[in-house]
Amino acid sequence: MTTQIPVSHMAFVRARGGCSKQLGARLSTLIAPSRQAPGCLHFALQQSQCDADLWLVSGLWVNQPSMDAYFNSPAMAIFAELVQDLVVSSLDFHTFREVSAAQATEGCRAQVHKLAG
Repeated sequence: MTTQIPVSHMAFVRARGGCSKQLGARLSTLIAPSRQAPGCLHFALQQSQCDADLWLVSGLWVNQPSMDAYFNSPAMAIFAELVQDLVVSSLDFHTFREVSAAQATEGCRAQVHKLAG
């Protein structure tokens, strides 16, 4: 039996001046289909409380293949369209995977040994 390791993505999307409402409306079209995508555990669209032009699109997926399938779905075309339509001034997209405590500190210990040596 294969262990499922949850993965996630976060996209920080900054609207061009005067385009925040349009950006929010277009990003909101992702919510329902993304939540219904196979392997989706959670999907959210959020707007910054301090910066009305900054939006966060985040998703949590049961495993890497589920997230990859979503990335290859037609829903993802919206990001290219937003850039092409000059609605977005910046797009910062990241993916993440869960790690154990040992994995999280592994690089840290290697760095400490390197600095001490």
